[in-house]
Amino acid sequence: MSLTIGDTVLKHGIILAPMAGVTDLPFRLLCREQGCEMSVTEMVSAKAILYGNKNTGELLRTDPREGPVAVQLFGSDPDIMAEIARRLSDGPYAAIDVNMGCPVPKIVNNGEGSALMRDLKRAEAVLSAMVRASKKPVTVKFRKGFNDQSVNAVDFARMAESCGVAAAAVHGRTREQYYSGKADWDIIRQVKEAVKIPVIGNGDIFTAEDGRRMLEETGCDGIMAARGAKGNPWIFRELAQYLETGKMPERPTLAERQEMILRHGRMLADYKGEQAAMREMRGHMAWYTKGMPHAASLRNQINQVESLEDMERLISSIGQ
Repeated sequence: MSLTIGDTVLKHGIILAPMAGVTDLPFRLLCREQGCEMSVTEMVSAKAILYGNKNTGELLRTDPREGPVAVQLFGSDPDIMAEIARRLSDGPYAAIDVNMGCPVPKIVNNGEGSALMRDLKRAEAVLSAMVRASKKPVTVKFRKGFNDQSVNAVDFARMAESCGVAAAAVHGRTREQYYSGKADWDIIRQVKEAVKIPVIGNGDIFTAEDGRRMLEETGCDGIMAARGAKGNPWIFRELAQYLETGKMPERPTLAERQEMILRHGRMLADYKGEQAAMREMRGHMAWYTKGMPHAASLRNQINQVESLEDMERLISSIGQ
């Protein structure tokens, strides 16, 4: 089984999903080392790029070592989205992805993200304009529907396919669910059966067994790990190994986890400066140390970390 998006061929179709505040360059590099075949940037506002917002530069940065990476845009103005797709299609991206699934109120209230699932005409205008303007494949990520009364992922996927989109990623939850409850994998299967373009399944992939089960139950062409990768870049190594051999690899040892946290913190400090990096690392450290001995008191200590030195001292002391 392989997944093809434009010129990019992924052996197992194992992708790191875009997550705001998580899938920055250092984290993508760590996931790549562990077997992630493709990643997606944090979502970037097309308007912010158009108006030269200084924060977009960091979000758009890539590194040749990270392998194929798609840039994810959000917005609802077909002209602006097409213009930015045109500009970015000369960049180092394997694909230009469109976010039509973000559930965050300020995005939705702006008519962007998952709000576009309620406005198929506008979504169609955005995707068609982007496909025409871009030299790179355009992909789209969306949800099961806006709420349980409007489950329209199948119609949405057909519309996206008719616009010339190269692949679709489907999150098996509605916008109203956010990330709660259980992801509906059956809707992913229905989308896969309805369209000819590659379909990537997303939602509730926390282990290698979950990934394999999703492929078997839905017939999808690729799998996208999101929350299952937080504090757990090893999930990509485990997915690849399990899909190839059917054998579950060993979970990382305490020493491996400590080493990963330290590397992540140092890479982030190089990338964003020590102060900003340590504030961000508090969230990452909480995910990495979940389930470790004395996790509650560890969490309190994590929130006090101000410097690389603090982080190194704390992480090295775990288990002693």
